[in-house]
Amino acid sequence: MQRREFMRFSLGASVFLASASLVGCSPQAPATGYHVLRDDDLPLLRALIPVVLAGTSASAALVLPTLDAKLAALSPQMLKLTRQLFDVLNLPLTRGPLTGVWGAWEQAGEQQIAGFLQRWQDSSLNLLRMGHSSIVQLLTMAWYERPESWAACGYPGPPKI
Repeated sequence: MQRREFMRFSLGASVFLASASLVGCSPQAPATGYHVLRDDDLPLLRALIPVVLAGTSASAALVLPTLDAKLAALSPQMLKLTRQLFDVLNLPLTRGPLTGVWGAWEQAGEQQIAGFLQRWQDSSLNLLRMGHSSIVQLLTMAWYERPESWAACGYPGPPKI
């Protein structure tokens, strides 16, 4: 690791650790109509869904309830890690430096969000690559579990018993 890479890594790690100490400051109460998703999570997810699920007919109205049910079924430890990921993406202190989205998620353009996802996917930091994978997998599973997605991918649905 060269000096410049080490400095970048150190700065990123410092910001991440500082934000991780702030995790828990955000309210843990679920948003109205949800079991797990919080009010702070919804703008983030509404911004990510059209980018992650581009080319599908997915919408937040369809994906969010399914995602909420999936998150409610997670173990407490996995749910805590997922909430920490959402918190890091929502806190202005960490959102800007880690994602390049300096304003609110509602104001971020699709290209800006796609750029953030690509940077995380290609990052030399394993933690960011894992965050990218988690986001994409959660949203993809929540969409392709829904019967509305099946026809477009040629899946006839589960066999009738």
